[in-house]
Amino acid sequence: MRKALFIGGTGTISTAIVKRLAEDPLWEVFVLNRGHRTEVIPSNVKLIVADINDEADVLSKIGNATYDCVCEFIGFTVDQVARDYRLFAGRTKQYIYISSASAYHKPAAGYVITEGTTLANPHWQYSRDKIACEDFLMTKYREDGFPVTIVRPSHTYDERNVPLGVHGNKGFWQVIKRIIDGKPVIIQGDGSSLWTVTWNGDFAIGYTGLMGNPHAIGEAFHITSDESLTWDQIYQTIANVLGKELKAYHVASDFLAACGDKYGFDFEGSLTGDKSVTVVFDNSKLKRAVPQMKTTVRFDQGVKMSLDYVLSHPELQVEDPEFDEWCDRVIAALDKAKMEV
Repeated sequence: MRKALFIGGTGTISTAIVKRLAEDPLWEVFVLNRGHRTEVIPSNVKLIVADINDEADVLSKIGNATYDCVCEFIGFTVDQVARDYRLFAGRTKQYIYISSASAYHKPAAGYVITEGTTLANPHWQYSRDKIACEDFLMTKYREDGFPVTIVRPSHTYDERNVPLGVHGNKGFWQVIKRIIDGKPVIIQGDGSSLWTVTWNGDFAIGYTGLMGNPHAIGEAFHITSDESLTWDQIYQTIANVLGKELKAYHVASDFLAACGDKYGFDFEGSLTGDKSVTVVFDNSKLKRAVPQMKTTVRFDQGVKMSLDYVLSHPELQVEDPEFDEWCDRVIAALDKAKMEV
C-alpha cells in the first residue's frame, strides 16, 4: 500500500483530494495539521496533529516513516519549502508543491496559457513568492534529485465558496447579498475577459492522477477546467441561480486598485495581477500524464451547489458592511463623473 502525507489537507482544494484518495484502497492517507476542521477528514485518514513549522515536533511524531508522496498545500514562502526539504529529503518518493497559476506572466504574450508560459507577476507579491518557491524546489531537483512536482491551480471553488472577481476582505457573501437585494454589483473591466473556474472535485481527478506518477517528477502542471466564461457570464449565472436580476456595474481594474488600496483591498494583486486578464488554459500536458482527467461539473452546476449550501448555512453568510459602503461610494462617484463630463 502506498503512503501519502498531506500538509494542510482541510482547505478548498486539499479536502477534495484527501476525500478522493481516502476512497482508493491502494493508498494509506495521513494528514498533518494543527487539528482544525477535523470534521472534513474521512474516518479512515490518520491525523497527525502538529505545527509543520515545529520541525522537532513533526519529526518526533512521524518517527522513521517514509512516504510515497508528500503533498504541500500551505507553503507560501521559500523558508517554508526549505523547511519541507529539510524534513522530507530522502523520506519521500515525490513531493507535490501547490503553486499558483497567478504566477504566469500578466499579461502573457498570448491568452492561451501552457506550462511553458513565462512566470512573472510584477503586480502581486503572493505570486512572486510562489515563483521563488518553485525556483528553490526545481534547483533542489536538478542539483540533488529531490523528486518535486509543481501543481498550479487557478480559481478553484467548492460548496462553501462562490467564485467572484471583486469582493471585500471578508469574502464573497456581501456580493451575493447585493445581488439578492437588487443592488448594482461591481465587475472589473467591461466584463468580457475570459476566466476559468474549477470545481474542487474535478481538480482532485488531475491531482491524484499525478501522485505516484513517474511522468510527473521534475515537471510542472496546471490543473483547471476546460470551460472558459466571461466575467459577465459568471456573474449572470450566479444571478440566474438566485433567481435575481443582475445589475452589473463595470469599473476599470486600475481604478478599483487605486480606490481600494487605502481601504486594504488588494485589487492590484487580485485583479491586475490575476483576474483582469483573459486566461484560457491548455491542459493537454496534464491529460497526457493523467488520461482520466476531465471536467465533470460545469460552472452552472457547481455554483448552484455552492449557493444551495451557503444559503442553507448561515455561518457562511459573513456580512462586510465596509465593502458594501465602499461599492456604493465608487458607483456614486462614477455616476456623478458621467453626469459632469
